[in-house]
Amino acid sequence: MSPIKRIWKQQVAWKLIVVNVLVMLIVIWLAGVSVKDFACILVEKNRLIGEGTDFSYNRTMNVYLIRASLIAMVVASIIHFVFIKKILSPLKRLTASTRQLTDGSYPEPIKVPSEDEIGQLTRYFNDMAFALKRSAENRKRMLSNVSHDLRTPLSNLNGYLEALSSGVLTGDRDLYLSLLEESQHITRLVEQLHQLSVWEDRETAGMAFSAVQIDELIARCVQSFQLEQQARDMELDVSLERDVVTCDEGGLRQVLNNLIQNAFSYSTGRIIWVTGSAAPSGYRITVSNIGEPLPEEVQELVFERFFQADPARQRGEHAKGSGLGLAIVKEIVEKHGGEAGLISENNKHSFWVTIPRSPKKK
Repeated sequence: MSPIKRIWKQQVAWKLIVVNVLVMLIVIWLAGVSVKDFACILVEKNRLIGEGTDFSYNRTMNVYLIRASLIAMVVASIIHFVFIKKILSPLKRLTASTRQLTDGSYPEPIKVPSEDEIGQLTRYFNDMAFALKRSAENRKRMLSNVSHDLRTPLSNLNGYLEALSSGVLTGDRDLYLSLLEESQHITRLVEQLHQLSVWEDRETAGMAFSAVQIDELIARCVQSFQLEQQARDMELDVSLERDVVTCDEGGLRQVLNNLIQNAFSYSTGRIIWVTGSAAPSGYRITVSNIGEPLPEEVQELVFERFFQADPARQRGEHAKGSGLGLAIVKEIVEKHGGEAGLISENNKHSFWVTIPRSPKKK
């Protein structure tokens, strides 16, 4: 595409300039033609009747000037009307869609009319409407999942406590362990909600950045899962490259703990792989396990708040998920200026994060 054509497509200002120049040229051309015609008529009159009077001259001049002005105004008005209507048409659609958003409904995406500023505005509006719709859906799902995750254990606790208080049940070790498990689940859920809220509100300037030997930090985090590894009779395969990154050590430790715990909770195999590789752009950490196959539409949602691929699925002894662990991972990593993602191949799932060598201000 030539530079002139690209400027024409992408710049409304240049279109207005060209239209105005065109209108001026038309006016000049019409005035010139009128003056030429008028001069020719005067020459013919002088040949036939001699010198004309001033009155006749002025009257004829005024007639031609008025005619030229009217013709120029009509032509300019038509050109401006057609062009302005073309500009206002997508703006009217944007106005109607904005009114729908204000009323609480989400409009269908607007067709992008061009590549200029109006086209860019339309594209950004579509992106904004999609983001708002997705945010509303996430909020509804979050409220539904929070109420569900809290209602079940609270109902169990209330039922057992009422039965104990009324003498219908007598306490034994198994019952108290069950009540303790329900209480711990509620505590864990509330704590994760608090952590997510803290990281969402935390500014980069308020984070405790320091130079960290990241391979040693990963090794320590893996070591903390030794008891769980033995209890589940599983193997941790660790492969780490040495490197130093500047990060919030507490936040990164939480990222690692959440990823490894997620791998244990959803694993159907006997091995969990933890790898760390250094790259010029930063350090990439990958935690892989064998689990149930995940559809593509599910893979895109695993980092959303409270999302669970199968909430009813048993995920190991005493394992109850909240759907917040991976959301916290994504929030912390993005605060560092990094990225988080999932690579799923059949039943092998690899959750990865990249941590820049130095924090990126957002």
